[in-house]
Amino acid sequence: MKEPAIKLVMMPKDTNHLGSIFGGHILSLIDLAAGVHARSVAPKKYVTKVMREVEFHAPVYVGDIVSFFTSTSKLGNSSITIKVEVQALRGVDMVSTHNVTSAEVVMVAVDESFKPVTIK
Repeated sequence: MKEPAIKLVMMPKDTNHLGSIFGGHILSLIDLAAGVHARSVAPKKYVTKVMREVEFHAPVYVGDIVSFFTSTSKLGNSSITIKVEVQALRGVDMVSTHNVTSAEVVMVAVDESFKPVTIK
C-alpha cells in the first residue's frame, strides 16, 4: 500500500461557515505535500511555480483523516512536476474513503538567493 506524503486529522479551526474545511486550507496542504515529495527526490530548497487544475469532488469535514499521496510526473533540470491526490477517510469506523481532489504542482529548486539550481 502506498504511503501518503502527509496525513492529517482535520480540526474545527480550519472550517468555513458551512462546516466543511476551507478549500484554501486543502490547497496549502497540497503545496506542503508537494514540497515534502520534492525534497525526498532531491534534497534542495523548493518554491512553488505552478499549481494546476484543482477541482474539488467531495467536501472534507472536521474529524476526517486526509491523506495526500504524491508521485513524480516529470523531473526537469531545475524543476519537478508532482501529482498530488487527496483522499479523506471518514466515519466512526473510518472505512469510508472519499476522493477529494487532485492537482499537478511544479516545484523549482532554488539557492539561497532564490535563483534556480540544478536538481539532477
